[in-house]
Amino acid sequence: MSERSIHHNVATWLDRHAQDRGTAEAVIDAHRRLRYAELASRTARAAGVLAGAGVGPGERVAVLLGSSTPYLEVVLAAARLGAMAVPVNVRWSQREIAVLLDDCTPRVVVHGEAQAQVLERACAAARHQPALRLLAGAPDDPYEAALASAEPQPAAPVSPDDPMILMYTSGTTGAPKGALLPHRKTLYNARNAEIFFRMEGRDRVLVVVPLFHSFGLAILALPTLHVGGALVLQARFDPAAVWRAVGEERIRFFGAVPTMFRSLHEELETAPPARYELDSLRFLFTSGAPIPVELIRAYERRGLVLKQGFGQTETSTLTCLDAADAIRKAGSVGRPVPYAVVRVVARQGLAEPPARWRDVVPGSGQTGEIVVRGPITMLGYWNRPEETAATLREGWLRTGDLATVDPEGFLTLVGRARELFISGGENVYPAEVEAVFETHPDLSEVAVVGVPDERWGEVGCAYVVLVPGAVLAPEALEAWASDKLASFKIPRRFVAVPALPRTETGKIQKWKLAPGALGPGAEDPAA
Repeated sequence: MSERSIHHNVATWLDRHAQDRGTAEAVIDAHRRLRYAELASRTARAAGVLAGAGVGPGERVAVLLGSSTPYLEVVLAAARLGAMAVPVNVRWSQREIAVLLDDCTPRVVVHGEAQAQVLERACAAARHQPALRLLAGAPDDPYEAALASAEPQPAAPVSPDDPMILMYTSGTTGAPKGALLPHRKTLYNARNAEIFFRMEGRDRVLVVVPLFHSFGLAILALPTLHVGGALVLQARFDPAAVWRAVGEERIRFFGAVPTMFRSLHEELETAPPARYELDSLRFLFTSGAPIPVELIRAYERRGLVLKQGFGQTETSTLTCLDAADAIRKAGSVGRPVPYAVVRVVARQGLAEPPARWRDVVPGSGQTGEIVVRGPITMLGYWNRPEETAATLREGWLRTGDLATVDPEGFLTLVGRARELFISGGENVYPAEVEAVFETHPDLSEVAVVGVPDERWGEVGCAYVVLVPGAVLAPEALEAWASDKLASFKIPRRFVAVPALPRTETGKIQKWKLAPGALGPGAEDPAA
């Protein structure tokens, strides 16, 4: 492990910019415009607020807040103390938040007004109680008053491998799991973004995807702060507001998931030709799910370049597909980023030690699993040694994503070994959804799969075995789950079946769960 130093601490990026370009704009949100000197000062005082609540090295600070300047300040203030920020999805239910509170036991929760009630109910249900719950977001919130009276805190020396962010991603075991993301991962992911995006200090980047996601925080916001660019944050997605901001703030690029880009294009199609000024844009960026080639072409016809990326919470960006190759390599997710070693390994040998792994032959059409090693990988999963051991093998991280490799080294995804599907840019793991619905008194068995959806890319379809005498009532099932699961995790379709297809050892054969594949006895109210 490297020697501890303040220079390894990501939070010192702000100190450097405050000294070198303190008058340059850093962050703009609905309530404030901050220059780097101001952002650095506020972040140091935010660290003082956290320290006053007992936060020190290794402690956790949960952030249940919409995208705003305080969000970034708290993340970097925690890093400044050698603590960990824990981004929390603002769409999570009280049950999901309570599970998180008990799992990582944060000392402080910084939250917004819109999340106050769900947090209150989550704390009532959780065993662990944070020492401080601090309301933030608006200029007159208690967070601002606390900043005004706090003593600035110096950056703590850290190792590159010290954890900086604990980011939760739903697990295949049916409960969320936290990926430990160290300072080095943030640095090298920022460097990958700097290379692929050709970022520089004069860039102005619009963030319309939530900061509680790796996309918004790790791929867009933190790399922009690394190079000293300006961030414009929007707390909610509105296509017209996005295009207005591009012109008013002279945005040079922004990122969004494919469902957002479809809505953004519809807004351009219906708006008068001269309504939006887009000449400042260098390019657009998408990740989170495959994007249709026809949508790439539609933006190209407007003179807008659309780049793509692929990755996961545990690694951030793994591959990138430049706009020049997007149509020529339609369906591909691109080639590996510079600061990582990315391989596609034949699945037959994955049970062997990594020294015996063999890469698939480029151009052969052979499917393998994507594995990666290097400074962009996580440390492991919080308090989950077995899952960590299964994912990290002698420095190699198994992604669970299956791909082929063409002769030029471009990867194409062909499946997800861990069954996750992506709905509107949100990862959904069927096991978590199944675990909730299996507690419903009318259901004896549940299996959830992702199915194509024109608007969201994929949505959940639940195949259920009813208890004797029960009647399938999809709307009632959705309502029952509304306080137990985020809305994007709730299946959009429910199909009653007499039995789930299983192997001789009892495992559900989900590949057989498709409309029409189950034969007589299946009841689909949507059919």
